[in-house]
Amino acid sequence: MSLPHITREYRIPKPTGIHNLTLTSAPIPALKGSEVLIKVHAVSLQYRDLNVVTDTYPQWQKENPVPGSDCAGEIVALGADVSRAHWGIGDRVSSAFGIQHVFGEATEEKKNSGLGGPVDGVLTEYKVLPEHALVRVPEHLSYEEAATLPCAAVTAYNALMGGPNPLKGGDVVLVQGTGGVSIFGLQLAAASGATVIVTSSSDEKLKLAKKLGATHTVNYKTTPNWDEEALKITGGVGVDHILEVGGPGTLMQSANAISYGGTISIIGYLAGQDRGDAVAALPIKMLSKAIVMRGIIIGSRVLYENMNRLISAVKMHPVIDRVFAFEDLRQAYEYLESQKHVGKIVVKVSKD
Repeated sequence: MSLPHITREYRIPKPTGIHNLTLTSAPIPALKGSEVLIKVHAVSLQYRDLNVVTDTYPQWQKENPVPGSDCAGEIVALGADVSRAHWGIGDRVSSAFGIQHVFGEATEEKKNSGLGGPVDGVLTEYKVLPEHALVRVPEHLSYEEAATLPCAAVTAYNALMGGPNPLKGGDVVLVQGTGGVSIFGLQLAAASGATVIVTSSSDEKLKLAKKLGATHTVNYKTTPNWDEEALKITGGVGVDHILEVGGPGTLMQSANAISYGGTISIIGYLAGQDRGDAVAALPIKMLSKAIVMRGIIIGSRVLYENMNRLISAVKMHPVIDRVFAFEDLRQAYEYLESQKHVGKIVVKVSKD
């Protein structure tokens, strides 16, 4: 097979909106010794991708980046120093979200190696990646399914398993919403023997959550005091883990719903950031209940590999809402922005 020299890729020349996603062509860089060339088959989108294209990403991003952080594809070329005992042509692989985040907690250097922001991302037909960032794709997953894992799934797994109080069978987990991280949190927690409570404003989405393993569901539109409902479900004890995606708008309710010594994992701020008044009493609440509060910055390659062992063991399949063609990327972003999806939005890059 002759290797390509040119790749089609998306760029963001001006981060002022989805309309600036621009399909262009670029030469494929020559491989360094420890690098591999990936033929990208599929890419999944994150809320972060909207931040990058609208210049609202709270961290540094490079000028005119290739967007996208999560892909799955096959190895089509190996650098001279890549271990042939471990990797070969045709291997199905993904990449850690931060290509320098191999193990341990995040650092500034690891954070600045995130694909699709500080570093050119994966919305391209061919991608050069370092060998140490590669993760083998679970055998039972398609490329589209595997592309959903690097950010949302690893974030959920890190929240549940990566902190000082790892999830145990029989724990109670509360998951906010039905977006990518939340659905993975539900699936991973249920697969680990937890009782899962899911909140949403949509009864239809809550029906799907039940099918995926949720034990209890709460519509926060009809039951705005969902924290009190969680306490009622747990007999007043509170839940052991909360995947907090709302931010300041929901944080005090999470602190009320959590058990003594429980863990709140801060993942997002979908309920808004300008609610400083709403969390004024949070320090006292944390102190009085010995709450563990932990910010989640995705996770390492090693954590990703650990998660894949669980996914493979239970034959878990990610939830994909819609798949878009590579040429229809703007429509995919618009659908992501609409927040109508449950689970993940995927872009099919390769035609074969």
